[in-house]
Amino acid sequence: MARYFQPEIETASHEQIRAWQDERLVKQIRHVWDNVSYYRQKMEEKGVTPDDIHGVADLHKLPFLTKDDLREAYPYGLLGKPLGECVRIHSTSGTTGKRVVAFYTQNDIDLWDDCCARALVAAGADNEDVCHIAYGFGLFTGGAGLNGGSHKVGCLTIPMSSGNTDRQLQFMADLGSSILCCTPSYAAYLAEAIEEQGLKDQIHLKAGIFGAEAWSENMRRDIEEKLGIKAYDIYGLTEISGPGVAFECEAQSGMHINEDHFIAEIIDPETGEVLPEGSKGELVFTCVTKEAFPMIRYRTKDICVLTREKCPCGRTHVKMSKPMGRSDDMLIIRGVNVFPSQIETVLLQQGYSPNYQIIVDRINHTDTLEVLVEMNADMFSDSLAKISAAEKELILALKSMLGLSATVKLVAPKSITRSEGKAVRIIDKRKI
Repeated sequence: MARYFQPEIETASHEQIRAWQDERLVKQIRHVWDNVSYYRQKMEEKGVTPDDIHGVADLHKLPFLTKDDLREAYPYGLLGKPLGECVRIHSTSGTTGKRVVAFYTQNDIDLWDDCCARALVAAGADNEDVCHIAYGFGLFTGGAGLNGGSHKVGCLTIPMSSGNTDRQLQFMADLGSSILCCTPSYAAYLAEAIEEQGLKDQIHLKAGIFGAEAWSENMRRDIEEKLGIKAYDIYGLTEISGPGVAFECEAQSGMHINEDHFIAEIIDPETGEVLPEGSKGELVFTCVTKEAFPMIRYRTKDICVLTREKCPCGRTHVKMSKPMGRSDDMLIIRGVNVFPSQIETVLLQQGYSPNYQIIVDRINHTDTLEVLVEMNADMFSDSLAKISAAEKELILALKSMLGLSATVKLVAPKSITRSEGKAVRIIDKRKI
């Protein structure tokens, strides 16, 4: 039987959800108009005022916000509350331009914690569980979000942060960690370490909540098999709040968006046109309950699909697919759109580990694509002829998936640097 943290909200009727959204959107737009001069100017330039917004049906009239706006308004230009009412900031880990700094009132944090608590309960957590949080703490939102949600559920919370894998495994074994929260690449790394150290019979995880980077269904199954768990996806971004904007239930068929707090749209990334339900496009969020940093029509650059098909878990909030890539960081190679998740899918289907690196270059005015892939331990002793044949097999599989040729180099096990945070998958030398 499905369990919920806030059943009256998570199973509310579509009519009730829409009523909440209509009322909160009208209130939020007035709040932004009165308190965020940067966005008010964008509204004025588009010729729209709060009087033009009567509910979700009018959302399309409002201007978008992008990461460029956040950098331009840095640090306080999009602040919606006096500093005296703000109690925390978080920041993106971007390496170009000014960092995005997001502000939170205590009420913002309380609502965020609720969202993360919903995700944990959907993954089977209760107050008897030991929640092991190996997301980074600090300016990154991952650790703080799941930490707050775990407290609300009543779990014994282990705020490990990322890194120091030996200590992670010691605490997992000694304290009986049952829920693991981290990036999927680090979950794969932990699974590898558990197997190498012969600790499988001492680890008693039952579920994992993984996010902050793209991962394929094949990688999910690989993690589930190696850790003996059910692996749940979670979605969020600093600009909107952090993890918990959307989360998976036991159906594992998309992530329920917490629609009482966030209105989702899908747009054409080129034209900005709102697309009908079921269309693939760029995900846009409007925050209707955030006070300190109220993002309106924020373009996430994530490509996905929304669906309202009935979910067997009983939750009624719209579901978003796992992001299929990003409209801003997808690779365009010789005119072809390439997403790392496509390459990962091929590798896992062919029986390789998800430890790989993509190197893009431009030689003689032509883009080149090289994929470094770690060999399995039993392949490492193969003859050069066998390794060469395996490389050719991968080249054909990648060409079938991507529609363009790539070179493949099989490298020694563990020769690609492991990540204790987000995996570094792409080296694009064309930018140098």
